Amino acid sequence: MNILRFITAGSVDDGKSTLIGRLLYDSKAVSHDILHTLERQSRNKPDGELDLSLLTDGLRAEREQGITIDVAYKYFNTPRRKFIIADAPGHVQYTRNMVTGASNADLAIILIDARHGVVEQTHRHSLVASLMGIPHIVVAVNKMDLVGYEEEAFYRIAADYQKLAQKLDLQEVLFIPISAYVGDNVVSRSQNTTWYEGPTLLEHLETVELSHDLPEDEARFQVQYVIRPRMEELHDYRAYAGAIRSGFFKKGDRVRVLPAGIETTIKAIEVHQQEVEEAFAPQPVVLHLEDDIDISRGDSIVRLEDAQPAVSQDIELGICWMSERPLQVGDRYLLRHNAATVKAIVREIRHRTDVHTFEQQPAEQLKLNDIAQVRLRTAQPLVFDAYKKNRATGGLILINANTFDTVAAGMLHAPDSLSFRRNLSTSREQTTSGQILTG
Repeated sequence: MNILRFITAGSVDDGKSTLIGRLLYDSKAVSHDILHTLERQSRNKPDGELDLSLLTDGLRAEREQGITIDVAYKYFNTPRRKFIIADAPGHVQYTRNMVTGASNADLAIILIDARHGVVEQTHRHSLVASLMGIPHIVVAVNKMDLVGYEEEAFYRIAADYQKLAQKLDLQEVLFIPISAYVGDNVVSRSQNTTWYEGPTLLEHLETVELSHDLPEDEARFQVQYVIRPRMEELHDYRAYAGAIRSGFFKKGDRVRVLPAGIETTIKAIEVHQQEVEEAFAPQPVVLHLEDDIDISRGDSIVRLEDAQPAVSQDIELGICWMSERPLQVGDRYLLRHNAATVKAIVREIRHRTDVHTFEQQPAEQLKLNDIAQVRLRTAQPLVFDAYKKNRATGGLILINANTFDTVAAGMLHAPDSLSFRRNLSTSREQTTSGQILTG
């Protein structure tokens, strides 16, 4: 049974928590003890109805403040699929939390209040969904009961969102009229929207086809740990542990070690200490190579027959700035790209994106929750793919070197061809035959 990871997003009071509660409750994913607690907590409600939003309030502070202050993850399953839900806060100041929740989501549910239509947060959350490369978007037009289940209201909002989706190049968008509070078209089909012929939300979640954007023909492995026991019984043992980021590797594959650019052959593959003929993403594996090469944590191994990743110290990326302290040209950070950590300096803020109009505006600095394009220079070559091509090797974070706080999430662009050739050439010049160890 495969897993669908999805995120809910929308403005404050659009009904995200109630929607998730409705999904859990109507799909019978709530245990008896939690249901008993929910009934007890809902006793004081005037209408006596269960407050399903309480099912997602995992933090005491959320209940006290009446807001969601972090990304809350919930898990449930139906006979057809397992689900992991990321519930991102609706406030503008918590856009960074949505970035966190969206980083590995397969699908985003954008909630829109049927009474208010497309608003600023709809723009902001859709921009983040586009930036993060989420392949499937569901626009859930909520609170249809409060507009009399009007077909015109639903299609007017759908038309408005389509214009937005075209600007952001969102490829797959499905519109569903729902009422999370009443339960219309969430798990059960509503008799109040007989004009709607599409799937319920749960039907779509159970059947949407997952691509995971991991190209099977482009194998990527990054070294997390070099294994050299130096024990009497394992005197010559040398292997490289890490996760296959995308694609697959087979015993006997010709591979290239980057950024050094040295070619060799996979001698053996271990999965759970058992030798196997081949392994796939996202399996953690141990690779053995024919040649003893100077390989360090963060180096990449790619298959020779595949399209090659970029190798560059000059990178351009889209970022969501997540720190109270502004970003400025000349600032220095630690850049973490999966297992690789390198120093980086901000060379240029190319432009900031206006979330209302999506226009590109000049900027001298970035403030909390700004979304922008920047250029960085790294202390060592980075091995990567463009985020749009491979999410597993195209994403990174920036870290404040003094506080070790994560200050930005970044999505790498493909380098321009001149810069790529210059950096790859420099990398190869730095690599000599002496880097192949002879014993």
